[in-house]
Amino acid sequence: MSHALDKYFIPEPSKYPIYGSIALLLFGSGAVMWLNRVDGGALVFFLGIALLIYMMFGWFGQVVKESETGQYSKRVDVSFRWSMGWFIFSEVMFFAAFFGALFYARVLSVPWLATGENFELLWPQFTDSSWPTAGPLAYEAFTPMGAWGIPAFNTLLLLTSGATLTWAHHALLKNDRATLKKGLLLTILLGVIFLGFQMYEYFHAYSDLNLRMDSGIYGSTFYLLTGFHGLHVTIGAIMLTVMYFRINAGHFTPKNHFAFEATAWYWHFVDVVWLFLFVVVYWL
Repeated sequence: MSHALDKYFIPEPSKYPIYGSIALLLFGSGAVMWLNRVDGGALVFFLGIALLIYMMFGWFGQVVKESETGQYSKRVDVSFRWSMGWFIFSEVMFFAAFFGALFYARVLSVPWLATGENFELLWPQFTDSSWPTAGPLAYEAFTPMGAWGIPAFNTLLLLTSGATLTWAHHALLKNDRATLKKGLLLTILLGVIFLGFQMYEYFHAYSDLNLRMDSGIYGSTFYLLTGFHGLHVTIGAIMLTVMYFRINAGHFTPKNHFAFEATAWYWHFVDVVWLFLFVVVYWL
């Protein structure tokens, strides 16, 4: 990789943004059609997914080739770092909105509905505003998810995965590729185990606790926050797996490994979000 400060790589015109736009159009319209039981909706949805995967493989592969052939300068590296930083910031805002919705429902909306004029005019039968609650409508009884079972174990898994990834990163800085691979594999394994336990948790919630997505405000916020986080763990595990294959292909050096760093940033972000989620959703 060149480190000349006076050069900035300008890529040739690419077909992949067009492919990505078409993929997102198919993905969104197919999802709407599928949810509204329109014939062919599922087919359109999965076509969008397939085209999106093709676009990602092609575009990311092109970027990897450009990086490994030394076409990126120091200035391009700085641009990549800023871009990843702003991307993670946008993800922080996603979760901030969801945590804000939980706060509004739990601290403001539910108490308002059980007291004062709102109580008298809207839901006179709704008197218990303690959390967790399904809300003022008549929902089937459910048991809230406790914190000191699978959620606590999953917290330990993610914290450990952050440590193993840091271990792998230090090995990369020392050019110890054997330790790098071990640490990265351990991180991926811990992430997959986390997802497995989360799926078991959902099965337990539906079958044993009667806690479903339609269990009022508690059910909807619980599955929104934990499910969205689980999606991010899945994406992070895929990113780590790509890094592992790239390392096996001989990519990255102690001084040139921003793709690995960016993935590590993302994974640590996912870890931190889970700590907030564990406290707010499960514990409090």
